[in-house]
Amino acid sequence: MRLVRVRGAVNDVEEATGGGGAAGGRGRWGRSPAGGGVAVGAGAYLIWGMFPAFFGLLDFAGPVEILAQRILWTLVVVLVLLLAAGRLRELGAIDGHTWRLAAVAAAAISINWGTYVYGVTSGHVVECALGYFINPLVTVLFAVVLFRERLVWPQWVALGLGGAAVVVLTVDYGKPPIIALVLACSFATYGLVKKVIRLDPMRSVAAEGVVSAPFALAVVIALGVRGDAEFGHGAGHTALMVATGPVTLLPLLLFAFAASRVPLSTMGILQYLTPALQLAWGVLVGHEPMPASRLIGFGLIWTALAVFTGDALRRSRRLARRDALG
Repeated sequence: MRLVRVRGAVNDVEEATGGGGAAGGRGRWGRSPAGGGVAVGAGAYLIWGMFPAFFGLLDFAGPVEILAQRILWTLVVVLVLLLAAGRLRELGAIDGHTWRLAAVAAAAISINWGTYVYGVTSGHVVECALGYFINPLVTVLFAVVLFRERLVWPQWVALGLGGAAVVVLTVDYGKPPIIALVLACSFATYGLVKKVIRLDPMRSVAAEGVVSAPFALAVVIALGVRGDAEFGHGAGHTALMVATGPVTLLPLLLFAFAASRVPLSTMGILQYLTPALQLAWGVLVGHEPMPASRLIGFGLIWTALAVFTGDALRRSRRLARRDALG
């Protein structure tokens, strides 16, 4: 696998956070905002934002079992959909290089899912929200470190503010915000790998599931043999485990629908709905503490995102004007 094939990683992040979709929603990165795509996109981010409510119901099981069941049932649902669409045989046409990329993506998203489930079920929803707030900044940092991308000064300011926020939050928590950092780094890795996988969302999710399924199945069998599995112990518990599949897949499909119809600048703004809702849930419903020092850390993150997104929007408008002039 050669991730160095990724080019313009910073630009890709900017397009996802406000730097695309110019020139009337057309062009390489632009999207036509027709067909209620904004509402569908908002729906995807709202569902992701409410994940703490759903996964909080699964606290009767351990994070490892929840992760394994989530992988398996997501795969089941996507395979059924591919079968219904007459596209199941398309999986057989995936080449070896793409399967290797899918394996890397599967590892990254499994780490992300497992960490998120652990965070939610152990009462660290606020830290999970932090992870998704800093994810765009981590993606840019990866682009600089891995691909030697050059940044403009607002991007350096945003990264500096993000780094300062991590220091402040480390002092506040008494340790580095490990959950947030793992979530941000794993999802940034997942996003970068997905940039080079030439598969549509359905086949991509299916390929990742096929790679992960043997490990997930081994976990389920091991827990069952040891008598530690919660799956099958009561209709309610079983139904919730099964529901992890459609609950995981639905926002992915909504996002794919919206991304083909809505300017990426709009999708970039909408993405902050998810951590904002998670933060609100953690504080207002989970009653997680939010001392002044933690607010300062989050304030630095929000300032960094404002600088980063504002710069991306300004550059998008300049490109739009240049394209309009021919």
